[in-house]
Amino acid sequence: MTREEKVAEVATLKSKFEASNNFYITDSSALSVADISEFRGLCHEKGIEFRVAKNTLIKKALDSLGDGYVDVYPALSGPTALMFSETGNLPAKVLQEFRKTHEKPVLKLAYIDTAVYEGDDNIDALSKIKSKEELVGDILGLLQSPAKNVISALQSGGDTIAGIVKTLSERSE
Repeated sequence: MTREEKVAEVATLKSKFEASNNFYITDSSALSVADISEFRGLCHEKGIEFRVAKNTLIKKALDSLGDGYVDVYPALSGPTALMFSETGNLPAKVLQEFRKTHEKPVLKLAYIDTAVYEGDDNIDALSKIKSKEELVGDILGLLQSPAKNVISALQSGGDTIAGIVKTLSERSE
């Protein structure tokens, strides 16, 4: 790789890290070419960018973004492949799906909205993390639920409430 190619790769990686709040660092070194092609295809279907990069270039790209990525550096040893995604849990789900029939790729580290998850044993927990859209939907559902219950109770028990109000008004007279 020439110096110009390295500078271009660092710039590309920097823009990827800036644009994505979620990325996974994996080791896919033991996979065959056919398996890597299959995994890349699965990633592409799900909207995940999968790319292999040199650790030194990844470090330079992260260094240029400031100190927020210091916890990522220990995972940058040995063969490294990056997975970029808009949704934090999607790469973990893809890894889980692919690992049903393959031993790798192994998760070294996941960086999700400034939180760092180290190690392959976190895949199950990462796949269960809800996306921002799912959380907003859950909150809206919870907020609407009490109002729906009150309206439903008022509609179904309108005669009962009217009877109670009438009885109470007669008592106070």
